[in-house]
Amino acid sequence: MAGRAMKGELEYRLPDWPVVDFHMHFPVAEDDFMRPWRESYIKRFGQKKWEMLARESNAYQDEWWLNWSFPQPEAETSDWRKQADRWAAEVERYHLHRVAFVSGGGNDLLAGAVARHPDKFVGFAHHDPFAPYAARELERAITELGFRGYKIFAPVLSRPLTDEALHPVWEVAEKHQIPVLIHFGILGGGGGIGNAVNMDPLILHDVARGFPGIPFVVPHFGTGYVRELLQLCWACRNVYVDTSGNNEWVRWMPYPLTIEDLFARFYQTIGPERIIFGSDSAWFPRGFAVRYLLDQLRAARQLRIPEADLKLIFGGNAIRLLKIA
Repeated sequence: MAGRAMKGELEYRLPDWPVVDFHMHFPVAEDDFMRPWRESYIKRFGQKKWEMLARESNAYQDEWWLNWSFPQPEAETSDWRKQADRWAAEVERYHLHRVAFVSGGGNDLLAGAVARHPDKFVGFAHHDPFAPYAARELERAITELGFRGYKIFAPVLSRPLTDEALHPVWEVAEKHQIPVLIHFGILGGGGGIGNAVNMDPLILHDVARGFPGIPFVVPHFGTGYVRELLQLCWACRNVYVDTSGNNEWVRWMPYPLTIEDLFARFYQTIGPERIIFGSDSAWFPRGFAVRYLLDQLRAARQLRIPEADLKLIFGGNAIRLLKIA
């Protein structure tokens, strides 16, 4: 399931054991996870001010693409079948065992993409947890659509995750023992959400303790809330961390921090069984962000993390949580 992969004229040496990407986004034009926050802002301050913020945010985004030498995303993403086939080719190209799409234009659309390549893809439900039908929809997503997890963007929610209105949703997730992936911290790139009621992962403390049968996964090493996430993981053994993205936010911390530091702190605190690799890949022409995988492998190996533990972090833990054969 692994070996060598080509990208342009460069050849990368990839692991000889199954690699699973726990955190990817299926690219569709309808996938607008910032919509609740945007609509709330426009209702309060008006369309003109939103457009001003959007222009500033786009400038940040252009700078980020330039810094990482990434091409800009394609404008056309409407043909989801074509996108699914292209991602299936990426899975083969990089010898990945599976990839999990945690969002993708709604549950039904993403279910269609996953069903097109079930030997390569895993899907997550990603509807609003506060919607009146949320628990019923999660049950349907698991039992009828075949989803293996549930993704929530916490900063866009207007009510706290501790609200008891969410208990029916947690009960469904616990009944089926699916992982619940919850994004905390900054969201939406430069100029995005910097403060919200669900910003800090410690808000999950009582929920995680109240529903110990749910594996809660916090992505991107906590997206700026490192101490808080370490504290949460220490208190709640059912809380995991995923490593996804470029983790560029480390540059904005008030103290020096590197990818090596992040792997070391979480490895020392919770061990290898609760750290899960993800890339946060989302669009073409970039495709699978192999640079993130290689950088994280380098960091973990420089820390002398044993090979058996690397197998868990970069594949085994995801295989267990997602119940992949």
